[in-house]
Amino acid sequence: MSADALLESLPDLVIALRRDGTLVAHSGGQGVPALRPPAEALGKSLESFWPESVATLVRQLARKAIASRVPVETQLSDRGRDYEARATAQGPDKALVVIRALLPETRAGSIDATGEHRQSQLDRRGFLRRFKESLSVAALREKPLAVAVIHVGGLSGVAQVIAPRVSDQIMSAALQRLPAQMGHAQGSPVTWYLGQLSEALLAIVFETADRDAIEACTSEICRSLREPVSVGDAGFHLTPAAGVAILGPDASTPKLLLEHARFAANEARRSGSSQVQFFTDTLSLRALARLDIARELREAIDNREIGLRYAGRHDLATGRLVAWVGYLRWSHPLRKEVRPVDFLRVAESTGLATALSRAILARVQEDFATLSAQSGPDVRISFGPLRHHILNEDFVGDIQRLLAGGALPAERVELRISEKTLTAREAGDFKVLQRLGVRVVVDEVGRGLGSLNWLARAPLWGLQLDRAWTAAVQTDAIAMKVCRAGVAVAEALGLTPIATGVDDESQREALVKVGCPYGSGDLFASSARDIIRKTI
Repeated sequence: MSADALLESLPDLVIALRRDGTLVAHSGGQGVPALRPPAEALGKSLESFWPESVATLVRQLARKAIASRVPVETQLSDRGRDYEARATAQGPDKALVVIRALLPETRAGSIDATGEHRQSQLDRRGFLRRFKESLSVAALREKPLAVAVIHVGGLSGVAQVIAPRVSDQIMSAALQRLPAQMGHAQGSPVTWYLGQLSEALLAIVFETADRDAIEACTSEICRSLREPVSVGDAGFHLTPAAGVAILGPDASTPKLLLEHARFAANEARRSGSSQVQFFTDTLSLRALARLDIARELREAIDNREIGLRYAGRHDLATGRLVAWVGYLRWSHPLRKEVRPVDFLRVAESTGLATALSRAILARVQEDFATLSAQSGPDVRISFGPLRHHILNEDFVGDIQRLLAGGALPAERVELRISEKTLTAREAGDFKVLQRLGVRVVVDEVGRGLGSLNWLARAPLWGLQLDRAWTAAVQTDAIAMKVCRAGVAVAEALGLTPIATGVDDESQREALVKVGCPYGSGDLFASSARDIIRKTI
């Protein structure tokens, strides 16, 4: 089945129109036959084939989207049917409008056995607002509440291979066939409503903490999502993975509740399980996994399996290489690449951080021999010791012993230490290293605010601006102010400002203009001499 035929078979109607309401193109609309434009409608105004009220509303929606440059949504009615319309700007004079039919329960709501009005269950618009309201009411009235997050696999592949519109409408078709009542606990239906957090992520709020009822309802929804979605002659198969978090035992805020439910869903997704995974259960699994990683980390340290990858720091004006900057890397034989954020937390919580930092420090000396042969005589090697090691009373002694052999010249060594960690020590603690020629760079400047008095007294060489600010220096006025302030502070204190995350030429030029002389990033990763992506 061709992509064009597939688009025509979709339930939602997609139209492209100009600001004046002239129809440019359309596709789909099998689920909204009353609004499908006739074949001769192209190039004509909406009023020529739609009722005036509908045409006027859609044209106004498109104009608002074009003017605001953000998606705009509304609901409309035509001949007894209710629809949802979403407009997105497609340039200065054109908009794309998606129109889908609303389900009967979404249109009218229902009354439960107690006579109270029950809102729509498939509430994809305004979900987060309603979720926060539900959480507040549950906390005040001490009522139970739970959230299930479902990751729907298979949509991203459709979006990449065919078209993003197709994946969106496949999800829409799958949601429209969900039954209104499902999941019964002791004969009573479970009250729930659903929201779409992203293209492939759904969230369901339950007004109960009954695990059996939640699991039954979520399992039924997942079974419904697994059924093939037919669009024309094509059939699509989705693979949902669900996780649940319960208010109280698992979290007490909307953000944390969603995060914990998403974490449980990711656990189910990674394990390939079709069973609903509760966050409480994942805690024990995560603890076991942490014990495994702790044991493997200890073995990796003893076996010298954790090393460094190096990125080049350059003079932003000339492109000259000035330093090799090392970052931790653990290539696990089974887990593949283990992110530093994952194993560093384990190292800190199990007391292995200092041992790991000392082991990597020894590797730096070995790496220098290889790197120095590939660069000039003035290029330094930079390493960031771990916090627990820096705060250890033997840290300065460890650095002195490293340099005592002479294989690693002190004047070619740079230590990167975060602002938060560095200010936890006395300002004069590193004067011995300064006398030897070692450079100390304050890292992550801009995240917090260290004492200017401390920075002025400490034996420092440079200030490295936080990546979050340097990466946004062209697009965010606040980021530009922070970068200017960081450079000004460095210059006032006689220090050297350094940037990270320099990924394109225009960003490099912007940083040079604010006075930042050195930086590293993808801009300099085009040649083999600029970056080494291997463990030495």
